[in-house]
Amino acid sequence: MSIYLHDIPLTEAKSRFQQELKNAGLWGVLGQEEIPLDEKAAGRVLAESVWARISSPHYHASAMDGFAIRAENSLGAAPSNPVQLRYEEQAVYVDTGDPLPQWANAVIPIENVEPLDDTGHISTEPRHPYSIRIRAAITPWSHVRPMGEDIVATELVIPAGQTLRPVDLGALAASGQTSLKVARVPRVAILPTGTELVPIGSDLKAGDIIEFNSVVLGAQVNQWGGKADRFPITIDNFDAICQRVEEAARDHDLILLNAGSSAGSEDFSVHVTEKLGTVLVHGVAVRPGHPVILGMITRKDNSKIPIIGVPGYPVSAALTGEIFVQPLLTLWLGRKDPSQEPVITAKITRKVNSPQGDDDFMRVAVGRVNGQVLAAPLAKGAGMINTLVHADGIALVPRGIQGLEAGDDVQVKLYRSLKEIDQTIFAIGSHDLTLDILAQFLAQRERRLVSVNVGSQGGLVALRRGEAHFAGSHLLDPETGVYNKSYINQYLPDTPVSVFNWVGREQGLIVQKGNPKNILSLKDLERSDISYVNRQRGSGTRVLLDYQLGKLGLSAERISGYAQEEYTHLAVAAAVKSGRADCGMGITAAANALELDFIPLYTEQYQLVIPNTVLENHLLDPLFDLTQDPEFKKAVLKLPGYTVSDMGRLVEQ
Repeated sequence: MSIYLHDIPLTEAKSRFQQELKNAGLWGVLGQEEIPLDEKAAGRVLAESVWARISSPHYHASAMDGFAIRAENSLGAAPSNPVQLRYEEQAVYVDTGDPLPQWANAVIPIENVEPLDDTGHISTEPRHPYSIRIRAAITPWSHVRPMGEDIVATELVIPAGQTLRPVDLGALAASGQTSLKVARVPRVAILPTGTELVPIGSDLKAGDIIEFNSVVLGAQVNQWGGKADRFPITIDNFDAICQRVEEAARDHDLILLNAGSSAGSEDFSVHVTEKLGTVLVHGVAVRPGHPVILGMITRKDNSKIPIIGVPGYPVSAALTGEIFVQPLLTLWLGRKDPSQEPVITAKITRKVNSPQGDDDFMRVAVGRVNGQVLAAPLAKGAGMINTLVHADGIALVPRGIQGLEAGDDVQVKLYRSLKEIDQTIFAIGSHDLTLDILAQFLAQRERRLVSVNVGSQGGLVALRRGEAHFAGSHLLDPETGVYNKSYINQYLPDTPVSVFNWVGREQGLIVQKGNPKNILSLKDLERSDISYVNRQRGSGTRVLLDYQLGKLGLSAERISGYAQEEYTHLAVAAAVKSGRADCGMGITAAANALELDFIPLYTEQYQLVIPNTVLENHLLDPLFDLTQDPEFKKAVLKLPGYTVSDMGRLVEQ
């Protein structure tokens, strides 16, 4: 059967092309290169996942213009009972972003301070007074951006396969990167042909056609991540076109031969392709664009390069680019389909407060759970660029209202496509480092994991509200010694769920390198010289701590820093690393990640709680496949303190 202008179904045409690309070793990322981290990296595709080298900020930074003090020195200050602090000894002026002195743990905004001279009058040098007078006490770490507030060293910043946006570059730089490994840019040669064609700007006469298809195709290629090279117009001459194709084949990855793809007397494209290689398809059952040619050119070294004969009509040319060129460039770059930034209606997952007089552009993570689109608000900190990296879109809370209640509808402008949202796994619950590794592996299986750390109890509540596909939980029942079962009965009495073991892990005390204060057990937490950093109320680690304190007869009220809360194990480690606390309870991997010491105390089972309705829709199938994947388990076991022997086992309820 003749292959010339014989329309075949699009799926068959793509299948033929795909098989030949596989045979030529061209099915996948073409290669990678290392580039500097600068503005030119925007639009490139990461070839390898990037993990933070340093924390951001990497020191305790003032969040306000004011005076750095010890918060304890402000105790008792009131309008009728002001407290006076000596400059340089008890207070030092700092601008926004300045590092705090090592002895300071809070900043008083300059507008809340009365600078005094040596006579006790208001000083004429407000930034270098003799002393300052304050009329209100402040709590430790007020108006301070603590080390690791935005990014904690060793956490996943951006996974492989993501197209880099400007905000991504900021996060990568903030995490200590100086260069990036990205997918090599495919080089695409665009060869316009036709005796009737003239360049843009030519003086026209009857019969002349301005050649602009190559401009459109070139712009498409560049927009989709390739590098387009537009060749000069070649007249309708078989030998001349053959020579131009051979020239382009030497140092490009793809050739787009524009016009001459039909079957007229001067339509040479199919014959050129046949002479220099193999014609796979000539004619696809799509309109406009049906006379498209798909083929392979053989170079002098016998390697192959694909060629696409692009129809000459402008709309047909553009559609051919969308159907065949964009998917190929996407494949070669290892990237996902570009987002069209649709605006959708979603339900907000928790109450949010907003300034009444301002439009509030809220960063949100988005997922579809039980048929409804949910938007989970991310942190609002103005210095936290990492929230933009993880944002799936922006929700506008218009001025005139003070916020939204959980369940309210909100309009979200998506950064990602609706397809990505539908393939997103929404996890709310306890933090665990293996979720970052899980996200990396799921990304290779057309699933995206969005995890929100609210603690184990918060995760169970989210499941009850239908706001998550699963929750990570490790809540110990002090009566039975069994993890999660009693809490599931309490929080999810009417929601059928299944519980699966995920990882076993060590819990203990994260302490400074070398353990300078010789902390050995929970009993040391009551010492007056020990400061502690806690996990948030409702987290499994907090439940475990409180349970063990009760067994030992220890009082939470006697632990300095018990009320100071963090939402992840890495954040606890960052607090210890920075000196904000002497110790905190967490997992081995978090201590090792920041090169801290670890006092192992307990082992526990971290489990996944999954509604049965979610199991039925097969969204989580790739997750369960990974529980049997040796490479995934190997990656998890690189984290110290973990076991995976029971991963994926259904727990009897």
